[in-house]
Amino acid sequence: MNYADKYKDCEWIRFELLEDFMKQCLVKIGVPGDDADIVTDVLIESDKRGIDSHGIGRLKPIYLDRIDAGILNTKTKIDVVKDTETTAVLDGNNGMGHVVSKAAMQMAIDKAKKYGLGMVTVRNSTHYGIAGYYATMASDAGMIGLTGTNARPSIAPTHGVENMLGTNPLTFGFPTDEEFPFILDCATSVSQRGKIEMYSRAGKDLPPGWVIDRKGETRTDTKQVLVDLTKGMAALAPLGGPGEMTGGYKGYGYAAVVEVLSAALQDGSYMKALGGFDEDGKKIPYPLGHFFLAIDIEHFVPMAVFKGIAGAIMCDLRNSEKAPGAERIYTAGEKEFEARNYRMEHGCPVPPALQKVMTDYRERWKLNLEYPWD
Repeated sequence: MNYADKYKDCEWIRFELLEDFMKQCLVKIGVPGDDADIVTDVLIESDKRGIDSHGIGRLKPIYLDRIDAGILNTKTKIDVVKDTETTAVLDGNNGMGHVVSKAAMQMAIDKAKKYGLGMVTVRNSTHYGIAGYYATMASDAGMIGLTGTNARPSIAPTHGVENMLGTNPLTFGFPTDEEFPFILDCATSVSQRGKIEMYSRAGKDLPPGWVIDRKGETRTDTKQVLVDLTKGMAALAPLGGPGEMTGGYKGYGYAAVVEVLSAALQDGSYMKALGGFDEDGKKIPYPLGHFFLAIDIEHFVPMAVFKGIAGAIMCDLRNSEKAPGAERIYTAGEKEFEARNYRMEHGCPVPPALQKVMTDYRERWKLNLEYPWD
């Protein structure tokens, strides 16, 4: 990765400053301190892993703006709707999604430690950050972790043009005998809204094939795409792309699986009910659903056996024959591991648009912070 070219317009900032900024903003807007710690930890972990689409860049539009609009509760009340030895259903009451999700995955892990498997579903939640955070909780506990969430409508079904399904990540994590776990964290669309927001902040057009309009034609005009996605006049292509030729029906199918598991198991909302507007165009909450599955490896085989085989599979994949001109073959979680090592030493790249956001909020709430660009 040529960081100098990719982030040439950015200011590299130490993570302690970013964490301090985010936590102060969250507390100022009414999020309790302990909950603000959780939200900040999830967001900053995204930036540490190099997933710039889900870190500090989402603090304002996804959380602070929604709290200001009165459609996201700052205090997270978690109700246990149903609880058995291996399963549970929680209600997040439109609070901070990170808070209820961390509690849900921990509950699944605790059940799995005792019974081998634990699954917890959540309804009436909100955006929970990177799904990989919760899969990593499971892998750190010596387990296989699986999580997914629905989201506001973005993806058009194969042969369709209307945005119906969310970007709906289907995320897996498990430990290996290497320095990093296997973490597969990706949307079921070709790209996701957060990455389009990054292109918008950078003033770049989108690559063809990411977004289609109501005629089924590709769209690349980034800023208007963000507007039209909300209006339903544009839609994301499912993983594999529009149509069936390159397997778009597979991404569409997986997105539908996540939608069902994020709504039907918890009696929650789905698809158009997650649009964020009522019939009169007034903003309303996004009552998202999530699911969390933890599988205790020691209930099947000794941990060393699982890690050894998983690690060997990863090594064999990376050492297989490379395509002409290719330098490396990666396995899931490897790029994030390398980005994390680099960024923990050098800091986080913050583009000019986010620098302005940080400056504006410092002035709004009189935060006692000093920025490198002052």
